[in-house]
Amino acid sequence: MRKYTWFFLGIFLLLAPDFGAAAQQLKLGVVTKPGAAQNIAAEKFRDILEHESKGRFTVTIYHSASIGDETRILEQLQTGAIHLAIVNTDPFEIFTPIVRVIRYPFLFKNSRQADEILDGPLGREIFKILEPSGFKGLAFSENGFRSLTNNRNPVQTADDLQGMKIRVMSSPPHKAIWQALGASPAQAPWPIYSELADGGLDGQENPLWVVDVYNFFEVQKYMTMTNHIYSAHIDVASMTWWQKQPAATRELIQDAMYRAAVFQRKDNRTKEAERLYLLKEKGMIVEEHPDTESFRAKVSNLKDLDYYATPQVQDLLTKMLEATKE
Repeated sequence: MRKYTWFFLGIFLLLAPDFGAAAQQLKLGVVTKPGAAQNIAAEKFRDILEHESKGRFTVTIYHSASIGDETRILEQLQTGAIHLAIVNTDPFEIFTPIVRVIRYPFLFKNSRQADEILDGPLGREIFKILEPSGFKGLAFSENGFRSLTNNRNPVQTADDLQGMKIRVMSSPPHKAIWQALGASPAQAPWPIYSELADGGLDGQENPLWVVDVYNFFEVQKYMTMTNHIYSAHIDVASMTWWQKQPAATRELIQDAMYRAAVFQRKDNRTKEAERLYLLKEKGMIVEEHPDTESFRAKVSNLKDLDYYATPQVQDLLTKMLEATKE
């Protein structure tokens, strides 16, 4: 009997929190405000980790760019000044161009395919390439797919875009996409409500929440669910810090961040469905099932842009394009 008593006491001591040890405080940086996609993932991660670690870890979220913009956050990860971050893909380009493959136009057919690819071997390949720059990739959360709105005519095929003046982001592939599709891409400083209202711009492209929050439904009659670019967030740890952690700690943090990312993606997609319903209620005419293949055909040569010319990028992009054919 005594043997079993000591056995169960040992199990209890192993699993119970160490009340005499101070909790390890982790710093997590995001540039967005509470309620935004990055914050939702960050807060869920904090809740999961603090619960699962039984108080061995606490997480402080530095939000609203309180410790700098995303480039500055990544630099602090490199030095180990902060432990974790949830960041858009764009700022990683300063350190490695590999993230460009994620934003390749019309790469993912839908959210399910994006999850399968990024949660699988090709996503892990991206994470592996980030490591020499000082970043340990843990999971992909999301901002979502970008879609088109305009105030000129319904868009069901790529041919419906001819000559349409569309506001685009100031990056080479964004301009190249709309030129290839026959539109007239224009760069205009944000916000662009007045330009849309007075006809200086025919349309714009963004995730649905932008159309809702910025009241574009007041000045844009048509929406097409083009899903032309998938906007991911990369949830990362400082490699400097990560390498010093025991395997059990790494497993705990990896699991917590992945679960938080899955939660955030589901939350974001639920809200997207709600926003789509509300935008229709507010009078927008929505094309939910455009002829996506007509768009894909016109941008198929963009893989030859100098923007994607780095051999490592070309290799992974080829793998991605092959995988998303299925």
